[in-house]
Amino acid sequence: MTRRLAYAQLTNSIGDGGFLVVSALYFTQVVGLSAARVGLALTLAWGVGAVAGVALGHVADRLGPRTTAVVLAFATAASIGILLVTRDFAAFVLIMCLYASFQSGLQASRQALLAGLTTPEERTRVRARIQSTANAGIAIGAAAGGFALHLATEAAYMAVFVLDVVAFLIAAAILSTLPETLMTRAKGKFDVLKDRPYALITLINAVMLLYMPLLSLIIPLWIVQRTEAPTWLAAGLLVLNTAAVVLFQVRIARRADGLDQASKLVKHAGLIMLASCAVFATTAFSFGAWPAAALLIAAAALQVLGEMMLASGAWEISFSLAPADRQGQYQGFFATGTAVARMVGPALLTTVVLGWGAIGWVLVGGLFVVAGYAMGPAVRWAREKNSTSSGAMTDDLYMCV
Repeated sequence: MTRRLAYAQLTNSIGDGGFLVVSALYFTQVVGLSAARVGLALTLAWGVGAVAGVALGHVADRLGPRTTAVVLAFATAASIGILLVTRDFAAFVLIMCLYASFQSGLQASRQALLAGLTTPEERTRVRARIQSTANAGIAIGAAAGGFALHLATEAAYMAVFVLDVVAFLIAAAILSTLPETLMTRAKGKFDVLKDRPYALITLINAVMLLYMPLLSLIIPLWIVQRTEAPTWLAAGLLVLNTAAVVLFQVRIARRADGLDQASKLVKHAGLIMLASCAVFATTAFSFGAWPAAALLIAAAALQVLGEMMLASGAWEISFSLAPADRQGQYQGFFATGTAVARMVGPALLTTVVLGWGAIGWVLVGGLFVVAGYAMGPAVRWAREKNSTSSGAMTDDLYMCV
């Protein structure tokens, strides 16, 4: 069953990979929106999506995560299809808000479904396999998007959007073959909003997730503006990141055995990310093109190692500290950390790293260390406050076809 869940993730990740590559140029060159308007719409959309993800996660707890995931996969496909005929800015903002909401809710529903289909001991390892599969899918989709960028025609861009629609429809069909998991004790309250330890853990994770805009935005700009390395290396580092996750994420996830080990993984991830930032900082100095490229590759390798350790620890913590009957809303809330990092990260990191140079890199690395060390006390607080009913309890769940 988890294999089918991975296949569903693979298919919609192929669509996501293509969408990520071509969407900015499609919206600016084909739709005719300014880059500033596209940026504003995306910020609003993911802000709305973060809130909607909690609400839709609660729906998954009440109606069943399989059913909710299938509906949201269809809804995501529909929203992408509507984007193909959207030309008005107000309509664009509205559809993007719906798209982000459906995506956030789908993520929460899939996580809740995963929790219901696996034992507590399996969850983090299965999640790692799914993440590895997802990265492979994104790489495939990105390759398709790259070919569309090479053609640089409206038809090519639209073909990638159609691919995205089809991918989500296939994902919905695969998800519909899985058994439903229903919660025997689901309540009509957003209990996660009252869980202060879990909120702190989510905030700490959001700080650690600032590596995401570093990878997608800051590092490419840093290479072009501040180093002597060849500009194509930005794409090479993304390939390195994707390949590393595909090859090693499952192995690293085996170390997340319980909350104590998961907390240590997050702490060590912070230290490794500091080391990565320190190496990135050294590339601000003149070394020549190829020595600078070697340093950038070393820094990126450290960064992806920290990323994989963080992901493994965070998955274990988020599952284990969520009540078994409220995995949907808890996973939806935990996922808001991604939205916060995407919203706050670009402006913050552009100022600190690109504006302050090597010192900025060291400060960002220090932030990762502080957040990593804070995770352990936050997890202990969650335990001491008895804020959960043990997300590891599978006897609170039952399945029906």
